[in-house]
Parts: sequence; structure tokens; C-alpha cells
Amino acid sequence: MSNFTAEFELLLRSRHGLIYIPTLEEERVELAIRQSAKHLNNRPVYTWDFVDGYQGGNPGDVGMGRRNPLQALEFLEKLADAAPGIVILRDFHRFLEDISISRKLRNLARQLKSQPKTIVMLAPEVAVPTDLSEVLTILEFPLPDQTEIRSEVEKLLMAMGHPPNDQALNVMVRLFQGLSIERIRRILAKAIATHGELQVDDVELILEEKRQIIRQTQILDFYPAQEKISDIGGLDNLKDWLLRRGGAFSDQARQYGLPHPRGLLLVGIQGTGKSLTAKAIAHHWHLPLLRLDVGRLFGGLVGESESRTRQMIQLAEALAPCILWIDEIDKAFAGFDGRGDSGTTSRVFGTFITWLSEKTSAVFVVATANNIQALPPEILRKGRFDEIFFVGLPSHEERKAIFEVHLLKLRPHNVSSYDLQSLADKTPAFSGAEIEQTLIEAMHIGFSQGRDFTTADIEQAAQQIVPLARTAQEQIEFLQNWVAAGKARLASRNSGLDRMVPD
Repeated sequence: MSNFTAEFELLLRSRHGLIYIPTLEEERVELAIRQSAKHLNNRPVYTWDFVDGYQGGNPGDVGMGRRNPLQALEFLEKLADAAPGIVILRDFHRFLEDISISRKLRNLARQLKSQPKTIVMLAPEVAVPTDLSEVLTILEFPLPDQTEIRSEVEKLLMAMGHPPNDQALNVMVRLFQGLSIERIRRILAKAIATHGELQVDDVELILEEKRQIIRQTQILDFYPAQEKISDIGGLDNLKDWLLRRGGAFSDQARQYGLPHPRGLLLVGIQGTGKSLTAKAIAHHWHLPLLRLDVGRLFGGLVGESESRTRQMIQLAEALAPCILWIDEIDKAFAGFDGRGDSGTTSRVFGTFITWLSEKTSAVFVVATANNIQALPPEILRKGRFDEIFFVGLPSHEERKAIFEVHLLKLRPHNVSSYDLQSLADKTPAFSGAEIEQTLIEAMHIGFSQGRDFTTADIEQAAQQIVPLARTAQEQIEFLQNWVAAGKARLASRNSGLDRMVPD
């Protein structure tokens, strides 16, 4: 809050006439604005909304501009040029596409440069048309920090006649991070109504509220993670690395001095188990898995993409500790250079990698990439991720393990009837996904003939599949040279680079 207050007061003193604050915390931001106004020689504050018009100020002005946004702007012309003031316009983003509103705002922007007046627009999201992008200043309003949260929780519990339990309070304050004051109040009320006090067990109420936020924003998805580490065939180096960090999010790890793990970048051709690994990490570490579709970050309005990126970061940190899975990150930022979109992609990327480097929250990022050539070099620098692993084509032994994992699911009581050695021999250069598809095709063969599928059916199905490795020779050769140069760790213990090139 202190950073917002300092920035807001600086904008007022430097006579920025039009300020746009995207926030859902209308009550809290208006309180902060009034505190700043009081600090700056008690500047008058006027508030307007579409239903009630103006509130505050002279009694004769009450209700002015009701259901008339243009008249709401004309109100400033009633005030003396030298008279200071802050005019808060609620939900005004809905009217910015109107040509009369847009023109009036641009006219006011010129006039307010020489007057101590400021228009502050409050909106739940960034929705700034292009013609206003040069005259509007967007100012982010942060979610409450731990000090604000603790103060609010203690105040509410005391008002309800339920003095806080110190242990429960410490846990709850940490978990409440990332939530608005209004949502915190709602959870507290539910906790008190349930069992008369705030308890450590109320953590589920907080998590459900955070899930609700994510469902509403549609930027991140809660992804069910049922896959286990044992479901991954091979990749022993990667598994060992993950198992060693299984307790790294605990309080004991903090007391030991360990920082939160930052994340992984998994590189390799399609179908080698990168996405499966992300799901298995979440299941093994008992952490919620959030999936980011980077395409959802980009919006058509000025500032919208950058705002969505910041919102995504806030959401991920709100649910920490958690796993943030970014699938095929190479497609999201492939070859960006800022051309053609007014630099939007460049700014989104810059915000994202800055967060990767500087984040201290318990958000473990798992990014996957198929085409390392498409990734901007900035994302490969040390400090963005804890480690970069190359996930190559499975070796002969790993193919046997992959067949066994799938067959244990499909035919758990009949696995011994399948010749795993022969199946591994007949599927050189097959990825894990292609092995799975081979088994599905073999099941179709057996089912169509009214019998169970056999090793021969699997081998027949394998003959009909042309593995991606045979059609992606250039990509594989580039990866071979890249990994050989020591740019990434091998995910498999016996991951010989020679087998990257198909037979």
C-alpha cells in the first residue's frame, strides 16, 4: 500500500489529470485515495457513479450527472480553475468507447495540466481504447500485504467477540495473501458461523475461495493431477532431482535456510513425457496444479495484456505453494520482436521473465518446450529456472518401462503375457506418446476381432506408425548439438545422445 500511496501522490503533485486504477477493491482504494487527499492539504474528493450521480461536495451537486456520464465530466468545469480536487468516477470504463466521452476526456486532459484537479477512474479491469492511451495513466492497486491482513483479521475477530488464536492467526495471515479484504471478511464470517472461532482447519475455506477466483478470471485453470512419479517410465535423473526437493516447501526447509525452488524448464520433442512430468510433480508434492494458456494473456485493448499478466502472477502467488504449468512456452513467445502489436508481446514477456527472476513466493514453475530454437535467449539465462532438463527419446530399457506402466493400467492381471523385450525392440525412436498410441491401436485390433489384444497386435500397430523422430530430423540434430554443448541436464540416467537420432 505504501508504494501505491507514494506513486499516487506523486501523480497528483505532477498534475497527471487522468488516472485509471484497475481494481475490484473499490472501498479499499477509495479509502487510500481519501487518505492521500488529506495528506495533500485536504483536497476535496468527489465520487460519481452512474446510478446515484455525484456524492460529496456541495449539497447542490448531490445527484448531478445521474445516468449521464458526459455531465459527470462537465462537473469539473463548475469548479474554479485554481480549486484543487479529486474526482472519482466508478465503472467509467464502460463509457470510454463513446466518441463524446472520449473527446471530452482528451479536452480535459489538456486543461488539467494547468489545474490542481485529477480524475480517477475505477474499473475492475483495464479497458482503455487506443485514442485515450496517451492521456490516461494506469496505476496498479496492490492486494493487501501481511500487515494489512493481520490488522483486518484482528479487528474483525475482536468486533465479533472472538479474540484470535495466535497459531491459527499466523497460518491464516500467510494463506490470506493474494485475497482482497472483502474476500477475507467473507471467509472469516463463514469460519465463525461454522464453529465459532478461527481454526487452522479453516485452510480449506481459503483454498476454496482461491479456486473460485481462478474459475472467475479464466486466465488460469485448476488442473486435476492424478498422475504419479511411478507413471513416468525412465527419466531417472529428473525423478531423483524432484524427489530430493519434495520437502522444500515446508517450514523446516525455511528454518534450514533453503529458498523456495523456482522451477524447471523441460525441453524435448513432442510426446516424451514433459507434460506428464508436470502433473506428476504436483501429485507427488501434494500441491495444486495451475495450468496457464499463455494465449489467454493477450487482449485487444491497450494495457489489457499487461494487466492480465500481472493478474496471472497475483493469482498464482495467491494460491502458493503451488505448481504453475506453462505448456509449450516456445509457441507463446516464438520469435517475438515487438513488431506488429505495438510491443505488447515484448512487454508481456518482459513482465513474465522479470517475475521468474525476482519471485520469492512458493510458486514452482514448470515450463515445457518442444522447439528450443524458438525460445528467446533471455528465458534460458541462469536464474530464471533452477534447472533445464532435456527429455529425449526413451532408451530400450525405458521403452520397456513405458510399455509396462501402460500395460499395468490396461491389463494389470495379464502383464506377464506380453513380451516387453520384443516390444521395446520393435519400437526404436518411439516417444512415450507414440507407445501409448500403439497400444490403443492394438486394442482396436483385438476388440474388432472379439478377443484380447496380444504382443503381435502391438507389433503390428507399431509398424503402421511413423514416429515423429523420423520426420523431425533437423530439430533432433539441433537438440543433439545443443545438449552436447552442456546447455541442459539429461533427464535420463543412461540417456546417450546417439539414440536421439532414429535408427
